[in-house]
Amino acid sequence: MPDLPAPDLPPRPLRWLFLDLNSYFASVEQQLEPAYRGRPLIVAPVDSDTTVAIAASIEAKRYGITTGTPVWEAKRLCRDLVVTPARHDRYVAFHQAIVAEIWKFIPVTQVCSIDEVACRLLDNENDREQAMTLARRIKAGIRANIGGCLQSSVGIAPNRLLAKLASDMQKPDGLTVLEARELPARLFPLALRDIAGIGPRMERRLAQKGINDIRELCARRPRDAGSAWGGTDGDRLWYLLHGVDLPQKPTQSRTIGHSHVLSPQKRGLEPTRLTARRLALKAASRLRRKGYRSRLLMLHGRFEDDKSSWRATARLPPTQDSFVILDALDRLFPRLADAGRQRPGGFRLRMVGVTLAEIEPTGPDQSSLFALLDPDDPLARETRGLALSRAMDRMNERFGRNAVTVGPLHGGRIDRVGTKIAFGRIPDLDEFHE
Repeated sequence: MPDLPAPDLPPRPLRWLFLDLNSYFASVEQQLEPAYRGRPLIVAPVDSDTTVAIAASIEAKRYGITTGTPVWEAKRLCRDLVVTPARHDRYVAFHQAIVAEIWKFIPVTQVCSIDEVACRLLDNENDREQAMTLARRIKAGIRANIGGCLQSSVGIAPNRLLAKLASDMQKPDGLTVLEARELPARLFPLALRDIAGIGPRMERRLAQKGINDIRELCARRPRDAGSAWGGTDGDRLWYLLHGVDLPQKPTQSRTIGHSHVLSPQKRGLEPTRLTARRLALKAASRLRRKGYRSRLLMLHGRFEDDKSSWRATARLPPTQDSFVILDALDRLFPRLADAGRQRPGGFRLRMVGVTLAEIEPTGPDQSSLFALLDPDDPLARETRGLALSRAMDRMNERFGRNAVTVGPLHGGRIDRVGTKIAFGRIPDLDEFHE
């Protein structure tokens, strides 16, 4: 398709600075342990060859080891490899220190993930040389005040999408600027999948419409690009790739949940049940801390011999009470047990998860209105349960994880369910006490 003249575009000065910490988890481990510095290292969920790397150091990546590489394969690729278990609480603590350091130079507009932040440049900061100087000062401040092992790549561009793409162009320790006069031609060497939101399915869809790379997408008129995408987002993407700084679409959290991959020896019925209860208590505690209540509980899992997921749901009264949530979980679990017993080899669940959905902010606390109800009234029971749930939160925060809990956590029958860093969500430090 021949190139079509682009519509008139507004001025597109440099507006965003995007910072991506390189090999973040592995770099934190190297900062904490001087003996690991300069050595190929991976971070794994547990000390087992059957798991996969959740992070690889810059040195390990030179051997072809990346996130998702099985530990046994990583050891084959590099005989001198260091394997260390993840310490998520330390990664959150370093993250908070790094964000505070960046604030010394520029306000942090959005924390995008545990290792990525986006900062909007002011009018007196968007000259190319001024923006690059600012980026170098931030990078130097992190190395000097947080840790010399913590390298970062920075992208500077007219909008946040392009700044993110720029930060990926030079790693490690890179600094890349994309100016409006270079767009979109500077993006043509990139693959479509380098753009956030384009995965295998969207790539196939675009190919069916005759779009196989960024050049062909940008050659369309904005409306035609939107039609190929399948909605207004294609139109939006066209303008973003040409440097227009569009407002961010608002997002709202709709679920709170946790999942856990069970160790091979803990995949039976009872360890799974205890693990699911622990996950439900963690989710309920987060729900209260954020001031939400839920109307729907989902229990989900994945069996050893099945690539598809099993799931079931139970309606809840609008609640943030751990006891109400546990009662609903107890009603769902027999269905999971029946599904597992019917499988060849019996009940062997690899992953279990609990999610609280249809969440909404809580209103003013009205518990005092129910103090004189009959003790056996359902509303009175829920009021007492919520008060007890909040008291458990306070005791666990003060005295540590599992200082007070519901049901047994002894006898080695349950995996340790710790807080982990999910993609796109950074746990509060309070969660490491739950």
